[in-house]
Amino acid sequence: MPWPRSLPALLAAVWLPLLVAVHPPGVEAREPPAAKALVQEVPVADLPPEARRTLALIRQGGPFPYRKDGSTFGNRERLLPPERRGYYTEYTVPTPSSRDRGARRIVAGGNPALSDELYYTDDHYASFRKIREPMQ
Repeated sequence: MPWPRSLPALLAAVWLPLLVAVHPPGVEAREPPAAKALVQEVPVADLPPEARRTLALIRQGGPFPYRKDGSTFGNRERLLPPERRGYYTEYTVPTPSSRDRGARRIVAGGNPALSDELYYTDDHYASFRKIREPMQ
């Protein structure tokens, strides 16, 4: 490659490859995970009946219908507040038309039976809404 003869050509030859390496075309800049916030809540009354039944089972400590209920939720999507591994547990919310566990879950933080940190997802962890329970 011949040496550029003008300053703009020199800048383009040097800086353009660096910019493309740092931010490739077609790759969108992402918001840092810590900046994501749960902006939506869902009142218990607005949950589907299956989710309300699952919530009642969580509060009474089971028994749960699915073997994976109560297992650790890793929060790999980083949509929930960051916590130590094992803090979150997940529970299946049955989907009547589904042949398997479906996409709906409730994720509990801390002690599930006492937690006020409960999240509902109906899209298999792509989004969450914090469950708002009535004041007792």
